[in-house]
Amino acid sequence: MTAEIITVLAIVAIAMVLFLTEKWSIDTVSIMVMVSFMVTGILTFEEGVAGFSNPATITVGAMFVISAAVFRTGSLNTVNIMFLRMRRKSEFVFMLALMVFSGVLSAFINDTAVVALLMPAVLKIAKDTGIAPSKLLMPLSFGALMGGVCTLLGTSTNILVSGIAQSHGVEPFGIFEMSGMGLVFLATGIAYMVLIGQWIIPKRQPSRDISETFDMGDYITEIFVTEKFEDTGKSIKMSRLFTDYNMDPIQIIRKTGEVINAYKYTVIREEDTIRVRCDKDTLTQIRNIQGIELKIDLKLKDEDFRSQGHKLYEMVVPPNSSLINNTVKSIDFRRTYPGLTVLAIRHRNDILHTKLKNTKISAGDVLLVRGDEEMVDQLKGSDHLLVISENATPRMVWKKIAFTLFIVVAVVTVAALKWLPIPIAAILGVVLLILFKSISSEEAYRSIDWKVLFMLAGILSMGTALEKTGAASLLATTLVDQLGSYGPRTIMSAVFLVTFLSTNVMSNNATAALLAPIAISIANTMEVSDRPYLMAVTFAASLSFMTPMGYQTNTMIYTPGNYKFMDYVKVGTPLNILYWIIATICIPMFFPF
Repeated sequence: MTAEIITVLAIVAIAMVLFLTEKWSIDTVSIMVMVSFMVTGILTFEEGVAGFSNPATITVGAMFVISAAVFRTGSLNTVNIMFLRMRRKSEFVFMLALMVFSGVLSAFINDTAVVALLMPAVLKIAKDTGIAPSKLLMPLSFGALMGGVCTLLGTSTNILVSGIAQSHGVEPFGIFEMSGMGLVFLATGIAYMVLIGQWIIPKRQPSRDISETFDMGDYITEIFVTEKFEDTGKSIKMSRLFTDYNMDPIQIIRKTGEVINAYKYTVIREEDTIRVRCDKDTLTQIRNIQGIELKIDLKLKDEDFRSQGHKLYEMVVPPNSSLINNTVKSIDFRRTYPGLTVLAIRHRNDILHTKLKNTKISAGDVLLVRGDEEMVDQLKGSDHLLVISENATPRMVWKKIAFTLFIVVAVVTVAALKWLPIPIAAILGVVLLILFKSISSEEAYRSIDWKVLFMLAGILSMGTALEKTGAASLLATTLVDQLGSYGPRTIMSAVFLVTFLSTNVMSNNATAALLAPIAISIANTMEVSDRPYLMAVTFAASLSFMTPMGYQTNTMIYTPGNYKFMDYVKVGTPLNILYWIIATICIPMFFPF
């Protein structure tokens, strides 16, 4: 083992630890890996940054824009309408339809966008029918993941492995090359969820009242201002009641009955009732202040928070949101989103009511927001906050819808018939969508998840370093020496097992970038076709069901579905094991050695 191989393996090991601990974001770690390889001399500058011009990176960026155009033009609103009409059907029928449609859509559109599109309608149906959201959101996410492996365009992971293959002199994947095996996975997964999974998924029914769901009654208090209050006539910003104590004003009810929003320059008047958010310790501290009377043990409902076009909304933070790893204070939430006030944050199973300004926002968090309806309308289709407490879908413009769907079909057809390479077909599609105003250039830039692109560019250097130094060949030889006597199918099965176990605790793309070069080296060592091994990595990296962090869509549904970590383990583990068995038997049938 050479010094270069030791250096590469050490950098990869450190990267895996950082991916697991999430000390830094995955794109940051990926770029750190790329820079480390260049600084140590493992890769030249040109080799290190080659990931930015890799066909996989370019194709993924273009597909983000195409998916956004489909979403923003309302091209798929008919699917939502159909689901809403099915609300009277049985839970069994609806789950089946939900998984089929999410799977079909995810074969051609980014699966995160599919879940974002369907989640509000699914939650509305759950509320109207009394079906627990937990019974529907997991099938939605799992269906999207299963459908994503049916075509090359289904997930960024598919495109990434194809790009790695191409960079190693191997024929890239065709758009429908994965479809046969992908449909086997999709059909098997749907059958499992309908026949077995639905009995394992917990039934957790949240309160129909949003304020009750977030336990707001325990943290919202009304303060009545009497004539003896010394800060009468001062603004909220100048009042010691708010400068000296940890309280956030939400509303002011004037003595006339008028309800207004409380801002820092709002003046406090005699006989005002100020509705504030604070904890019980703060209440103890202020209860003896002269001139105020506390109204404790309030039983507030959603309608109590309505005034001047304002009401309560639940908003989930999608995986590509700019809010992630920021705080309400650092992004100046009220200035960035005028008319919106964050009242609580639900992170996993914890509900945070106080000290929200300094709480870091994570992907999948649900924000309880009191907001202006006009501002919320502007957020429809936003990449930063997804309104899930109502069915908020873009307005349908039929001319744009027809053109957008035509472009999507044209891109797939041109690439499938190999009239143009996939990256060129995708870029051409983006240009036409912008030229004909299906999506503006500004919306196109915002729709690209730049974190994913930087992550892809960074981790592609990992595969290059493994290949260049011979580390991939060394690892492949070691595996073949241990299992080679059992035949290529057994080694392929081991590759699938290692991949799906890794992707449940680490980024699916990072797992694919690490194992794809090793898969190619295994095939070369055994002198067999590389296709079965590459497909094992591709399928296993995307079919991640055992943890909420295994894939972005699993993270998105975690909080809205009121899931616990063990729910994924109980439902996802048998499914992953079933897929491992099917992959071992069927992949060589579709992709012979």
